[in-house]
Order: sequence, then structure tokens, then C-alpha cells
Amino acid sequence: MDRPIYLDHNASTPVPPRVREAVARSLEEGFGNPSAAHAFGRRARALVERARAQVAALLGAEPDEIFFTGGGTEANNLALRGVLGAAPGGAGVLVTSVIDHPATLEPALLLERAGIQVARVKPGPEGCVDPARVASALDAVQGRPALVSVLLAQNETGVLQPIAEIAERARARGALVHTDAAQAVGKIRIDVNELGVDLLSVAGHKLYAPKGVGALYVRRGTAVRPLLAGAGHERGLRPGTENVGGIAGLGEACAMALETVEEEGRRQRRLRDALEARLEAGGFVVHGAGVPRLPNTISGRFPGAHGSALLARLEDVIAFSIGSACHAGEERASATLLAMGVPAVDALGAIRLSLGRQTTEEEIERAAEALLAAIGRRSSIA
Repeated sequence: MDRPIYLDHNASTPVPPRVREAVARSLEEGFGNPSAAHAFGRRARALVERARAQVAALLGAEPDEIFFTGGGTEANNLALRGVLGAAPGGAGVLVTSVIDHPATLEPALLLERAGIQVARVKPGPEGCVDPARVASALDAVQGRPALVSVLLAQNETGVLQPIAEIAERARARGALVHTDAAQAVGKIRIDVNELGVDLLSVAGHKLYAPKGVGALYVRRGTAVRPLLAGAGHERGLRPGTENVGGIAGLGEACAMALETVEEEGRRQRRLRDALEARLEAGGFVVHGAGVPRLPNTISGRFPGAHGSALLARLEDVIAFSIGSACHAGEERASATLLAMGVPAVDALGAIRLSLGRQTTEEEIERAAEALLAAIGRRSSIA
């Protein structure tokens, strides 16, 4: 039996040979402790610093602004709790969105329980956060140290958020700005200076690096308190001996992305649009249509079809995600889609298809045919 067509790259990506080779080399050549003063330690340290420069180059940052973490979730926690956790007497304010990833929303809850005021901005029906709403939330708490955290690309819908405008308005009000860029890094061109952000999170396994490694960009002069106590690794911000193999893999993945991001983005957008057109001709409704989205992402629904049932029917044919989650036997609709005004009964039908570097035209054709056949419809275009 053929392997299922993998259309779940927003969940995790395969590690390509070039990245695997970089990891393998680092395990062989860089097994020493990067903090050690001898030759083996210096070799490991050189690999870490090479990767730091590769990550920085992809983001338009300086190498000393990159700090390695255990993944995107840790990077988000370090950004939010590291900036606001030190606010005296719960004096800080966090402005975020209701459509952010749980890796932001859950740390926000921790901060709220600790006395930090949290404002959560809703998106419009197209899935975009209005910069004016962020500005209004900040205006209501003038004079208090504030951090704005809004994700760059929504992980379910792929909708790109207007981070540059949000950052402009936030910084004009004295607030720092963080963006969770886990879904965007490697898929679109990113420059931290053009975005105007002070902090930006990266998750390795979303851009063809191994799992268990990530990075946090911290603009020079931005004060962040470490979350962990230990030795002075990562210039005191993230203690713990560096994961040299994972870091080397992340660096190589970023180097690959820098070489191909625009060309590959155009290729994936062309394939995505072709798949979307086939599905729409069969009645598919796209979420976030008409606004900028990641070039690889389709989120939508076939009216009357249930997402989890569709996934179960096609699990041997296509690997994709659904827009609902099961908690204690009860299926719940996506909070993101509900915030966009999608009725709960429709949101339960949502699916997400996310393409990658290895996705082919032939797979797109097969996926369209399988999805349409599963709901008993045919596309009116071939």
C-alpha cells in the first residue's frame, strides 16, 4: 500500500538529508561540552555559533540576538514570562489575541494568575487581528509596562497577521512586541527589523529541523529574565548545556530556508491554489479567503461534512489536521474559528491541509480526488 499523502506540514516537517547530515556531523565532531575550554569543547562551541549565525541570517538579526531553546513553546514562555514576570507587584500588562497558539495563551494564563493584567483581542471574520484594537487595549492601561504578543501566522488558518502595523502602534505607546513566528519562519521571508518586533519565537520542527530545538530572537537592549536557574549558558538567559545536534540541525534548516524560501513559497502557493480551486468547485468553503495567508496552508470545510469523520475515512490516503479537539470524549470546535464567527456546527467540519517541500502536483491531484470522493462530490473542473 502506498504511503498516505502528507499534508500536515504545519504540524511537523520531515528532516531532509542535508539537515540529518548536519546533525550527524555535530554528534561525531561536536560531542564535547560547548562550555569546555579544550579542543573538543571549542569544536562544539563553533558548531553552536555557526548555527546561531545561520538562524540570525534567516531573520535579518544579529547573531548575539539569537538564544537557543528547547522549542517554540519554551521560546514563547521565555518571551512572555521573562519580560513580564519581573514586573513589580503584578504591574505589567500583556496584550495578546484569542487566536494565538496555546504556547502563548497558556503562559498568559500563568501571568494572569500571578497578577499581570491580560487583554485578549478578537480577530475580524477574516481571521486578522485589527491593529487598532491592540492600540485601544494599550491606551486603556497607559503608564504600565506592557508587552504585546500576537502570532505572525495563525497555525490553523494560515492567515498572516499585520505584525508590522501592530508593532508600530505598540512601540509608539512604549510597549515591547513579541511574535510567535513558529508557523511563518521558513515559509515566508522574515526580517525582524521590518516587522519592528523586540522578540520573535522559532520552532525547529516547523521548518525541517529536528524536534526539541527552537530559538528566541531578543532585540539588543530588551530585558528578559531567565525562567530557569543554573549555569550561565546562552549568556545567562537559558541555562543548560546546549543541544549541539539539534542546534546544528536548526542552523542548517535555516540556511536551506534562506536559499529557497521565496522560490519554494511560489511553488507551494501554486499547488495550494490548484488544490483549493478543485475543492471549492466541490463546495469547499475556505477560511480566511481573500486575506494574506501562508503559501502552503488551506483551512476550510465541506458544509455538512464532519472533520473527524472525514479524517477517519481517509487516514490511509491523506494525513491532515482537523479543526476540532476531543476532551473527555466531547468534541470541541476550534476556538480560532469560533472567534472568526464560524458557527460551532460548521467549525466541527473544518480541516487543515498544509503542503511542504516534497509535495508534488500528482499528490495534489490525488488528494483532491480522494477528498471529493469521500464526501460524494465531484469537482466541476479537471
